[in-house]
Amino acid sequence: MKSIIILSGLGALTLFSEIINFKKWLYPIILLGLLACIGFAIKDWGAPAHHFYNNMMVFDNIAIAFTILLCSIVFFWLILAKDFLTHETHLTDHLSLILFASVGAMMMVCYGNLVMLFLGIETLSIPMYIMAGSKKNSLNSNESALKYFLMGAFATGFLLYGIALIYGVTGAFHLHTIADYVVAERGNYPMMFYTGILFILIGLSFKVSAFPFQFWAPDVYTGAPTMVTAFMSTIVKTAAFAAFYRLFNSCFAGVGDVWIKMVIAMSVATLLIGNIGAIIQTNLKRMLAYSAIAHAGYLLIGIASINLTSGNDSSSGNTIFYYTLAYSIGSLISFGILYNVANSTESDSIEAFNGLGKRNPFLAFAMTISLLSLAGIPPMAGFFGKYYLFLSAIHQGKIWLVMFAVLASLIGIYYYLKVIIAMYFKPQENLPSVVVKEYHKPTIAFLLIILVALGLAPELFIKLF
Repeated sequence: MKSIIILSGLGALTLFSEIINFKKWLYPIILLGLLACIGFAIKDWGAPAHHFYNNMMVFDNIAIAFTILLCSIVFFWLILAKDFLTHETHLTDHLSLILFASVGAMMMVCYGNLVMLFLGIETLSIPMYIMAGSKKNSLNSNESALKYFLMGAFATGFLLYGIALIYGVTGAFHLHTIADYVVAERGNYPMMFYTGILFILIGLSFKVSAFPFQFWAPDVYTGAPTMVTAFMSTIVKTAAFAAFYRLFNSCFAGVGDVWIKMVIAMSVATLLIGNIGAIIQTNLKRMLAYSAIAHAGYLLIGIASINLTSGNDSSSGNTIFYYTLAYSIGSLISFGILYNVANSTESDSIEAFNGLGKRNPFLAFAMTISLLSLAGIPPMAGFFGKYYLFLSAIHQGKIWLVMFAVLASLIGIYYYLKVIIAMYFKPQENLPSVVVKEYHKPTIAFLLIILVALGLAPELFIKLF
């Protein structure tokens, strides 16, 4: 709760910073505020769950772990995006949007009430709609914002309708009350209850860009400014899957025989579309967008692997947390490098990376490590993320789903290797040297160390809850 209060206060301060002549101190204060959020969250680790506002918000270990992850992502993103914030957009406007979006993301990982879930999603989404179109002189950016807003509003309608139907049946918005209803009725549920679950599933599937609601992601990721895309692909996906897991694990596990089959079908189709779509791309941002769709497919395996008999299954939560952690770090590194290369070559195509191994060996090495992790090559963190997801699915008897996901991973290796081959084996064809921002090298190097450490000692992070 302290993290939400701190970031909300910083967001309000940012709005008035130019009036009170506080702009020059804003950036370091926000970074210190994020470190304070991480510190307070670590301090609360292991304590009994705290409930706020009549159980509308719950801070247990799961919420604390995802809060630490979200604050860490925002912290490193702000460092990588400093040049973008100071030279390519309006600093105070963008910082306020980032802070309020982060508050929405935190609400999505700690909600104990469906109303707070909706408020968290909207608090996160509205700033994202604005930031996607923040490159005003770009038609692609304007198009991405419009598509994101229209599709987001459409999906929100389904989510709200689903919440209304669940309330109509159970008479409650609180998760624990809905869970008690599911246990008490023991299968004697009206059709309206199942319809409500379906509509909520549709709303959340849009947020995680899962089939058949993934069609917005490639255009929005490509059209938005690169650093905004980096924020979108990490914060939004992490918060959405944390919310997805909390709701379906705590409330709807008792009716899992209904929705798990749908989630499995969505996972298979999402993996297929994401990986095949990425193969044919020549633009790296668009390729990473399809890659993000594919990763949503893998994470859906974690949702489909929730143990329906144990109640409040924490093993799936651990695997989803570890996977989002590895994915977020790999994505931050990839987009940070793409930002430097695109600024130097004025192109974000894969060809812009030709000969990068000679033009800038450090960036090429960092990009290779991050892509290998995203591809799931051992002993990288991404490999263990998939391994634990697959292991969880096998324990639930979904062996054929794991076999399909492994085949999809093999497809994914191809398009990641395509970028690595371009960096080391393609001629640079008089491409300019890549100028790296002075604060990017240590940040990327530090993120690489974390990524490697995750792969070397995954057991430290896989049993947190």
